[in-house]
Amino acid sequence: MNYEETADALDEYVLRHIDPEPEVLHKVQRLTHLRLTYTRMCSGHLQGRMLKMLCSLVQAHRILELGTFSGYSAISMAEALTPDPETGEETLHTIEVFDELEDFIRENLHRAGAIGEKIHLHLGDALSLIPQVSQQVSQPWDVCFIDADKRHYLEYYELVLPFVRKGGLILADNTLWDGKVLEEHPKESDLQTKGLQRFNDFLATDPRVEKVILPMRDGLTIIRKL
Repeated sequence: MNYEETADALDEYVLRHIDPEPEVLHKVQRLTHLRLTYTRMCSGHLQGRMLKMLCSLVQAHRILELGTFSGYSAISMAEALTPDPETGEETLHTIEVFDELEDFIRENLHRAGAIGEKIHLHLGDALSLIPQVSQQVSQPWDVCFIDADKRHYLEYYELVLPFVRKGGLILADNTLWDGKVLEEHPKESDLQTKGLQRFNDFLATDPRVEKVILPMRDGLTIIRKL
């Protein structure tokens, strides 16, 4: 068995030995591949279960997501929401810049039933909406998942950090970017790689948080606010 065959076999082994993918998410993933392009942007089974577990571990009442795409990751995280014992709040707010995805996202949230009802979709630029949406919730965010425009990861991070509670998590997706973050001199036009390098380099020495990069899929950085 060559390296690629071994990697594929290990991927299949992992999926057989973790919690199963809920039926609604399996359907969302299938429809995403049928109806959208850039389907790698869909979190999928492994990352979806990881996101749910991380949200469960911090007993999340309030979650912010930047970059909705088809709604797969939002539904995964919303599964873990628990009511705030003081306010009863259990909500996930998700921001998507591409308004042409709205109908598809709302269809998928409807498919998720009671879980989907906890999710609030906002359409527009995350840089503008982060402060506005953050002020709508009663308390700071427990979790923020960043999976939007890679050029602006550092700006998203700086905007959202003040709204995250102490001990809360910021999760940043695609931080290894198919290995392109290793390039010493990215093409002048490759603003996404440059944006991720800038974010990763800044985060590495930021004393306000602790952080670890998981080499899962395209890289998932877990950041805990101190």
